[in-house]
Amino acid sequence: MIVSLSDILKTAEAEQIAVGAFNTPNLESLFAIIKGAEELNKPVIIMHAQVHEEMGLCKLFDMAPLMVFMADRASVPVCVHLDHGTDLGYLNRALELGFSSVMYDGSELTLEQNLANTAIAVKMAGRYGASVEAEIGSMGAREAGEGGGESIYTDPQTAKTFVEKTGVDALACAFGTAHGIYLETPKLDFERLEKIHELIDVPIVMHGGSGVSREDYLKVIERGVRKINYYTYMAKAGGTAVQNLPDKTFFHDIAVCAEKAMREDVKNAIKTFSKL
Repeated sequence: MIVSLSDILKTAEAEQIAVGAFNTPNLESLFAIIKGAEELNKPVIIMHAQVHEEMGLCKLFDMAPLMVFMADRASVPVCVHLDHGTDLGYLNRALELGFSSVMYDGSELTLEQNLANTAIAVKMAGRYGASVEAEIGSMGAREAGEGGGESIYTDPQTAKTFVEKTGVDALACAFGTAHGIYLETPKLDFERLEKIHELIDVPIVMHGGSGVSREDYLKVIERGVRKINYYTYMAKAGGTAVQNLPDKTFFHDIAVCAEKAMREDVKNAIKTFSKL
């Protein structure tokens, strides 16, 4: 069943939990996420990241019909979300293809440009009954393997102004996480997160959610995080399982092995985010 980001996060707010948001750059990851959520009977967010196309992974026109089809037939609520859309034309294509939510990422622009473009994205999505996530601050490199670039932490007062002027449904904030594999233990700024939560009236999104400790997950959820983006360590789980596969002769065996491992990793993440 396809739902909007707003709807799925309202449930998360009522239950004081977070919903896992997982990238689906191929069929195996899509199956792993949907099946994992169904096995736990929990809502989930599936995402296509614009930047993944630059990495040679599936394009929007390839994955969108599969994502929408799988979400529609799922036995749990599923939000079909565009992750890190950096131009408005790309957002519009995702909406035309049936996405129920889009993220406009103007974090590399000036604040004024980010505000203006995000407001346009909100109006655009409204015509489709879809939700909009935006970003203030920066987690460094987007979905870019190991490490990440320099982070620019979100200013709480700027976040408040941004939400009020744009009407977004969720806000991604930078408070110490980073995309990719952590080279050292992340140090999260919980005080900054608490202040943002006090000032804004929409759910907070945590990007770079893979690799964070269970203790820190629970702390950020207590402080208003309702959507946690998770991909790198799911993909790593699939890769590790394939490395340990005794016979790698046939690709179908590799695909099945990776999907099962990713599914278990997804389930573990969902359990943590749901405080199970």
